[in-house]
Formats: sequence, structure tokens, C-alpha cells
Amino acid sequence: MRKLKIIQILPTLNTGGVERGVLDFNKYLIGKGHESYVISNGGRQVKNLIDDGGKHIHLQIAEKSLFTLFQAKKLADVINEISPDVIHIRSRIPAWVLQLSKLFIKNPRPLIFSTFHGLYSTPFYSRIMASFDRVIAISKTVETYIYENYERHLKKPPMLIYRGSDESYFSSNFEPKHGYIDDFYRKLPNLLSKKIVAFPGRLSTWKGQESFIKLISELPDDFSGLIVGPYKNAKKKYFKRLNKLIESYNIKNRVFFYDAKDDIREIYYLSDLVMNLSTTPEPFGRTILEAAMMNKKIIGWDRGGVGEVLDMFFPQGKVEFGNFKSLAETVENVSISEERPSNVFLTSELMHSKTVSFYLDTLENKS
Repeated sequence: MRKLKIIQILPTLNTGGVERGVLDFNKYLIGKGHESYVISNGGRQVKNLIDDGGKHIHLQIAEKSLFTLFQAKKLADVINEISPDVIHIRSRIPAWVLQLSKLFIKNPRPLIFSTFHGLYSTPFYSRIMASFDRVIAISKTVETYIYENYERHLKKPPMLIYRGSDESYFSSNFEPKHGYIDDFYRKLPNLLSKKIVAFPGRLSTWKGQESFIKLISELPDDFSGLIVGPYKNAKKKYFKRLNKLIESYNIKNRVFFYDAKDDIREIYYLSDLVMNLSTTPEPFGRTILEAAMMNKKIIGWDRGGVGEVLDMFFPQGKVEFGNFKSLAETVENVSISEERPSNVFLTSELMHSKTVSFYLDTLENKS
């Protein structure tokens, strides 16, 4: 196989799904003998990227400011020095900088790939993601959205490459380290002997925490809810609103907030069910895919990327959007069912191999 020189570009290397994907892909590329570079404004994950064999170039391309566009010449200088085969852009602000940098990039210019990680809004600012040589959609939901909103900006049809999760990390054989479970229940004793329904995701008005709290209030007392995410960094007004909602349903002893650091696998392990109830369609259902890989039952609204993941691996967990009666019934039925997700094939290995194959095919047929 031809060895490639690849640059990935994103705003920062802190936490998040895109950042995790960039780190995983970097590790995969190095393992396959390719050269991997990442350009970002830095962050706490840079060390991990370098430890895995990648190279990081620090460039301020993250801020929503016209001044960020002045980094275009610097970006072009970096690209010219590396002389990559492929540039993979993953965010809109850096995409605009990259677009301007094309004025200074020497020929032969590398092929530029973009990934739609979200259902971007359709104004002028977002259409840049559809304007490069090739475009990747992370789900059928995203693919359809691109066609409906950006088709006239595409040079070629988008390529559907489903997002994947690390099957070795989110393994059904995983068990927490000695003492973790005792410590967990020591911190949250009300969850002991309860059916734990986990709801991972940052606190946001569209993520569905309010729907989740309403759901728990309608379930029998042996169900408890765990809202998993960095609630201490959430908007105080929204966090206060959620707490008031919990009080109004009189379920303070049944719904709890938990700020998972590096223990999301442990939370999945302890949970009976893992849910996604976003009020707007999501481009993908990463958390429920991770949970499904760990052989956990998953439930969510039947739409968007979440509906796709459920349809593939656990259709029993699909619920018509907004139908709370059906949602509560599904939770109760699924909780006592012996059925679990099976054949969860959307692995990071599959995603990475398909992406590299896409690079190679495109390079081979470059016109």
C-alpha cells in the first residue's frame, strides 16, 4: 500500500468527539506506516498525539474573528514545507483559513477532504465545508442534509463513511478496577439496588435533559436517572432550571448529576440502559454506539443519527419522537428483556480503513 503524508486540521486538541476522532485516526495512521500531522491551536491532548507518533503544529485557527483569516499565509507555509498528499479539514473556521491559504500553496496542490461532523446551518459561513475536493458524511442523516442544503457547492457527491468507536476500548469484556464500584456507590448511595438509566452528554437545552427528567418521573421507583456530563461547567441558569424541574417532580432522590472524567466506560458498565433524547436530530449517536459496543441496552428517539444507530443494532430501543407514553413503556419493556445489541460493526478500525481507502482511490483517480 502507498504510504501517505496526511495533515488533519481542527481548532483545538482538547476534549470532544471530533478531537477524539482525530487522535484515534492519528494513531491508526502511524500504525499503518503513514506520516501524520495535526494543525491546531493546541490543547491538553497534544501530548497524547505526540506520544502516539504524530506531529503537531501550533497555529491559531480557532477563534471566530476576521484576524484568524490572516493566518492563511502561515498555514500555507506549513503545508508547503510538509508537502502532504492529503489535507483533512474538520471544522468551519479553519476551513476558511485553508480556503484562503490555497492562494499561497505550491503546485501540485494536495487533495483536500472535509468531514461534515454536524448538521451545519446553511448560511454562507457553513457552505465552505462542502467546497473542497471531496466531502465525507458521518451518517445517512448527514449525507441527506448535505444534498438538501449544499448540493450546488459540491465538486463530487459526498462519501458516506459512518463514524465508529474503538471496540477494544468500549469492550463488552471491560470490568472496572477493584474498588471503583464501591467508591461509586459510596458517592451515590441512592443508586444502590436501582435500575440505572444513564444519559450521557453535555448540559444543553437541545440535548434533552428535561425530557429525561420527565421520563424518570413517569417510571416506577426502582428506576433512577444519572445525567452524565460536565455539569459544573454548564450554564448556571440552565443547571438551576434542571434542578428546579427535578424538585417539581419530587424525584431528588432518583435523579443525579455525575461529571465523568475518564470513567465513561465504568458508567456504561454500571448502567442498565443508556439513552439519547435530543430535542433536535443529531448527526450521529456516538454515546449509544459506545454503550452498544459494551453490550448495553440503548434507547432514543427514532430520528437522525441516533435513529440510525438504533435501527442497525437495537431497533427495540427506537421510540417515536415526543411520545412519552411509548418512551416509558419501552424503557420498562427493554429493562426486563433478555435482548441486547448485537453485531455492532461500526468500529473505529472500519472507519479509518475506509477513510484511507477513500484517500487512495481519490489520489489514484485524480484528474
